[in-house]
Amino acid sequence: MNINEKYMREALREALLAADKDEVPVGAVIAHGNRIIARAHNLTETLCDATAHAEMQAITSAANFIGGKYLHGCTLYVTLEPCPMCAGACYWAQVEQVVYGAADPKRGYSLIQQNLLHPKTKVTQGVLADECSKLMSDFFKKKRSAC
Repeated sequence: MNINEKYMREALREALLAADKDEVPVGAVIAHGNRIIARAHNLTETLCDATAHAEMQAITSAANFIGGKYLHGCTLYVTLEPCPMCAGACYWAQVEQVVYGAADPKRGYSLIQQNLLHPKTKVTQGVLADECSKLMSDFFKKKRSAC
């Protein structure tokens, strides 16, 4: 297992925590060097806050850990392609790399504008994409069948 898969599995664990809380199952971790410095999952329902996406929670946690607003040398691993809001937060935090699993064909940042991320941010997409996509589709299938 390569490093991207290792950390994406940790993000998937966070996504499962979100699903357990009936939150949209998106999870994120931020790594610096060879260690995770922040973990988070969606909390929009729990906090009644539309901005409480996994990425936003992870960026705040990582900034607190580092003691500064810039996340130089950090990689964000997230199970779903970031939305424009989260891509903008990555821009302002100057996240070095974003690695995501499933593409978001309806709300992902790349549909709006590719350059929402900082110009120096590297992007890797599709890491464990099938597992990340399945988690999302299973969650929404369950939601639809409950109606």
